[in-house]
Amino acid sequence: MDTTARADVWVSSVRLYKTRSIASSECKAGHVRINGTKAKPSQPVKVGDRVEALTEAGQRVVVVTRIITKRVGAPVAVQCYEDHTPPPPPKEEVAVMPRRDRGAGRPTKRDRRAMDRLRGR
Repeated sequence: MDTTARADVWVSSVRLYKTRSIASSECKAGHVRINGTKAKPSQPVKVGDRVEALTEAGQRVVVVTRIITKRVGAPVAVQCYEDHTPPPPPKEEVAVMPRRDRGAGRPTKRDRRAMDRLRGR
């Protein structure tokens, strides 16, 4: 069993990114950090490393518990890391914007100014 794996291979194998090429380009862009430092695609990942990845779903923080080099199913992938991702912040309640009736035409200048005031512009 391997003791290390390339950063781009491991990150894509545990399904943080869809493909290895996407994982590689994200590493090059600086969106993947290993133990607090920006990771190159070829940087080795070992058990115990803290991996921070900026994904489409937001910031993910995981600790490596097992090294894999092949993409596996989601249930197996979850066993390869401990998820330390902070919970998302609570959603703020947004004021509901009044809707114009369908077919009412374009808003007048007065209506537009009222909508801008509601939006805080």
